[in-house]
Amino acid sequence: MSVDANFSELKQRLQAIEDLRCAEAVLNWDQSTYMPAGGAEARGRQLALLSSLGHERMTDPMIGRFLDALTPWAEAQGPDSDAAALVRVTRRDYDRATRVPPSFMRKLTEHTSAAYHAWQRARPANDFAAMRPLLETTVELSRELAAFHPGYAHPFDPLIDLAEDGMTVAMVRTLFAELRAGLVPLIEDIGRRPIADDTCLTGDFPEHKQRNFGETVVRAFGYDFGCGRLDKTAHPFMVKLGRGDVRITTRYRSNDLSDGLFSTLHEAGHAMYEQEIDGALEGTPLFHGTTAGVHESQSRLWENLVGRSLPFWQHWYAPLKATFPQALDGTDVHGFYRAINKVAPSLVRTDADEVTYNLHVMLRFDLELDMLEGKLAVADLPEAWHARIKSDLGVAPPDHRDGALQDVHWYGGIVGGAFQSYTLGNIMSAQFFAAARRDLGDLDAQIGAGEFGALRGWLTDRIYRHGRKFTAPEIVERATGESLSIAPYLSYLNSKYRPLYGI
Repeated sequence: MSVDANFSELKQRLQAIEDLRCAEAVLNWDQSTYMPAGGAEARGRQLALLSSLGHERMTDPMIGRFLDALTPWAEAQGPDSDAAALVRVTRRDYDRATRVPPSFMRKLTEHTSAAYHAWQRARPANDFAAMRPLLETTVELSRELAAFHPGYAHPFDPLIDLAEDGMTVAMVRTLFAELRAGLVPLIEDIGRRPIADDTCLTGDFPEHKQRNFGETVVRAFGYDFGCGRLDKTAHPFMVKLGRGDVRITTRYRSNDLSDGLFSTLHEAGHAMYEQEIDGALEGTPLFHGTTAGVHESQSRLWENLVGRSLPFWQHWYAPLKATFPQALDGTDVHGFYRAINKVAPSLVRTDADEVTYNLHVMLRFDLELDMLEGKLAVADLPEAWHARIKSDLGVAPPDHRDGALQDVHWYGGIVGGAFQSYTLGNIMSAQFFAAARRDLGDLDAQIGAGEFGALRGWLTDRIYRHGRKFTAPEIVERATGESLSIAPYLSYLNSKYRPLYGI
């Protein structure tokens, strides 16, 4: 067969695999939003079937033969070629997939679906005992998944590599140690100052008004509701169901303004990334964000560097106060800005402020490695969690709900490979934003005028449109002109929070 014929046949097969993945995503979205409780068992079987079908198609030896035939041609096309990137990324995906038996993928998917449904009941009920056997199985399945990928320096490097191509346990540990050394002095200095008053964020905030305001903001950001929608869930997420259908979810508390608002901004950042990927990549593995860390950089950028900035609220505080006049009575924009940037130890990661957030991530990273390495039994996780968060943040969870049950990841997926991406996203968000500020001039003035087009265009050109065409290090280098660095992130935190707290 000619190069054109091989390439065309490969793309047709990849399109069929993407269609199966989209169908699986639809069922996952429904499971997390509107599915009745009675459908859990059947949904697990359905998801397992779709997952195994997709895996079987991805591991078809014909895919390997097409890749073998196309690789010499692709390597001659240059780094900017879409076709070359498709062959390169598909080869990486194929090599990973062929190491894992389809029967295992079906078992894993069916188990994680059942565990997620059980977690939805167990967390509100504060019932860790109900989740213990399920989590023990998840740990075993995670170990088994890692073992299908031998040859790494650390046995659980493969789980990190699945989320962040090329990253290892040793690299994460080094990065976390450097970041902790930069964060702790700032946390200690802030801790010696009076805690910001955030009572304006608690009051009567009707859900429908929260939803309307959040929708208005993310429309202004550039999230296209003609190609998406906003729904409620227990743990907010974004999901791409295909071209023209990128959905976000959030949650609301009637007595807390910040949770629903910033969750909506966060998920819109994920969604705008997916909505702006070049349509020419549709139906291929390139039609997704490049890594979990780069993806998280966009949700954190729009949520924090834009959505928690003073220029942003100099434009949006008046309409917010008009929406909730009684709850915000007596609070001006500067008081509100201090409230949404309150730094204080917290029990729940998703409620954590920018300064202490990464300590939550480091805690989880260490605990999950201990579980995977057999140093920590699942039965002892709540006690270990309690001791670690007390040591790092000086707080102690009164129950499992806000302790070892708080995060969905271990109960709706594997153990290992996810949490480091949140901190990587924070680091990259500041590096991207600093580069955008350098290139766009007075970015604060644009944000203060409620104008986001230039920023979104810059992000689209340098990050979004490429999908998985480039690796995370390549994206960082292309967008900023530098390799990944924690310096812009620490500079951002210090330049924002030291003046805010009079340090």
